[in-house]
Amino acid sequence: MSQAPYARVLFIGPGLGRGASAERLQQRVEALLGEAHLHDSEQDGFWQAIAAAPRPLLVVDLEPRADAAHRDWLRERIAERGDGAGVFVVCAALEDAWLDGLSALLAHRGAHLPCSDVPPVPAHHAWSQIPPHAQRLLLCNGPRCTRKGALGLWKTLRQRLKAAGKLECDGGVHITRSQCQFPCDLGPTASLYPQGEWYGIRDEAAVIRLVDERLVAGRALPELRIDEPGGAGETGTNPRP
Repeated sequence: MSQAPYARVLFIGPGLGRGASAERLQQRVEALLGEAHLHDSEQDGFWQAIAAAPRPLLVVDLEPRADAAHRDWLRERIAERGDGAGVFVVCAALEDAWLDGLSALLAHRGAHLPCSDVPPVPAHHAWSQIPPHAQRLLLCNGPRCTRKGALGLWKTLRQRLKAAGKLECDGGVHITRSQCQFPCDLGPTASLYPQGEWYGIRDEAAVIRLVDERLVAGRALPELRIDEPGGAGETGTNPRP
């Protein structure tokens, strides 16, 4: 398969400059197109890559959380940085199952939207404002905590706070997934601000206690703390799995 009618197909996404997923994608794209242009969207260099690429250009955004608003935001930013008339954008999730459909995605030109005549992006979209909150909880989604089940714990955390009416509201809690927070051997870890408290939440029961007892009821949970003696960091009190 060639990349016609595009002079270049450029893939952007988190972590595309490193790791096994990026290597697999590199090999797959080279097999299909004869060349591969991958750029890490967490680094500023991808903007320069878009600007320097020959036209017409297809930008394949592999941001897993992309939606229509994200897609139009990207199109608008590309247009603002130069001539967007010869640039087209399509969004897809970077997953092994998606890689099997790469040929169909590149051939489906109806899904490739130009970076010209972009509908105005709402000035006050939810992601353009600081959510109301009184506390902020950062849950580690680094590689080791993720392998210990942090993603599932994140879903429980969000659902529990929302059900309690405490999710990103006045007097509530703003939650954020972070990269590695350390200490990995005590994770999954969560840090609460402005208090500066650190917790080890190794299972769903611990997340529920953190929400119900600490974030909603305001009670101390010293046994889950990893920054104080006698808490989850003490092997004799809460053995590591």
